[in-house]
Amino acid sequence: MRKFTTAFRAVLLAGLVPAMAMPVAAQEAAATKAAHYSVADTLVGKLLDDPAAAEVLKKLIPTVYPNDMFQSAGRSLTLKAIQQYEPVALSDENLAKIQAEFDKIPAKD
Repeated sequence: MRKFTTAFRAVLLAGLVPAMAMPVAAQEAAATKAAHYSVADTLVGKLLDDPAAAEVLKKLIPTVYPNDMFQSAGRSLTLKAIQQYEPVALSDENLAKIQAEFDKIPAKD
């Protein structure tokens, strides 16, 4: 019985080593992805604080950008989350255009 337990432990440990390495790979992928802003993940406050990203928003959502609620309460939300309140200005098509522009500029820390 002892051999089975030792063998079983070895199998378990062998399975855990690759599983433990996966989060590192996921973190590296996230770091690479974080090199640019995201309409789904980046908070509006961070976008507003970066002049290049703010310029993209001014250009592509000119009716939403100057809105007081967007400038204040919207800071803690993502563009994707705000989409429910501004479905025309933040349509999936327009969010894709915004994302394409964000992909051209590096995100600031």
